[in-house]
Parts: sequence; structure tokens; C-alpha cells
Amino acid sequence: MSRIGKKAIAIPAGVKVAVSGNTVTVEGKAKLSLDLPPYVAVEVADNQVLVKQAGEAREAGAMHGLARSLINNMVIGVTAGFKKELQIVGVGYKAALQGSKLNLSLGYSHPIVYQIPEGVKVTLNENKILIEGADKQLVGQTAAEIRRFRSPEPYKGKGIRYVDERIVLKEGKSVG
Repeated sequence: MSRIGKKAIAIPAGVKVAVSGNTVTVEGKAKLSLDLPPYVAVEVADNQVLVKQAGEAREAGAMHGLARSLINNMVIGVTAGFKKELQIVGVGYKAALQGSKLNLSLGYSHPIVYQIPEGVKVTLNENKILIEGADKQLVGQTAAEIRRFRSPEPYKGKGIRYVDERIVLKEGKSVG
């Protein structure tokens, strides 16, 4: 049995959790839903969500912990939300918002236009991009896709990086 899966999830005030069949829906500041993985059963009682194994299969323990973590992330997402912050480093590298599109100039011969997914809010502050949303997976995926347009290079460190990311710079050519 999974140690993580055994823990009950407390439901904060203002959050509603509903289980119908194989789907869990969490409502608060946003509304998120999840189709449960196999071998898992969920019940809501006394302002707590309890996740239980529905079988004795070997994968049941892993799915037990996974389902509990996903539901816990949904509860955190509809109350506090998740955010990732990216930093643009490089001369002439810049970003601009145009409605629901992010326009990036990253040293290529053409600008990169990225369509911001529904459920994610992007704000710009000088050379920083702040990505916020209720769905942890969607926020992380959006940040990773934006970073992938120009990953930090190892010689000067130019590119898009996470704010807390540490880039180890290589030494350039030495004449000798």
C-alpha cells in the first residue's frame, strides 16, 4: 500500500469535490476534473478526500499514490494556483503579449508566435515571463514549451531559463 496514498486530503473552505463514477471534479476559483487511473476508488467524507486501492494488482500501489497526488494538486490549484517564472537573457531577446499570443524575438530570422493555452495566464515584466494557472501540469508544460524555443546555451548563458535555474558555463577556446 502506498504511503502517500494513505494520507487524507483536507478540503479547504470554498472548495467542492465531487466524485461521479470514474471522474473527480474539484471546484473553487477554477474548475478541474480528472479521470481516475485504474485500481483506484475515491470517496469524500467529513471534509476529506480518501483514496483507496480497488484491487490487489501490483500496479495498485503506484496508482494509489498517483491518484492521491493528482487530486491534491487539483485542490491546491483551485485554492492558491501554480506559477512558473522564466527569465530571458540575451542582447535583443524580448517578448511581447498580443491578446492570447506571446510574440518572442530570440535572435532567429523570424519572430516566434506562441498561442497561450486556455486556463493559463501569462504576464510580462521587463525580461521575465510569469505563467500562472490552476492546472499544475498545464502550467509546467507551457513553461517548458516556451523555454524550448531558445534553451540557455553553455558558453554565454543566453536564452530562456527558469528564474531559479543555474546554468554552468563552459570555458571558451584558449589560445596557447
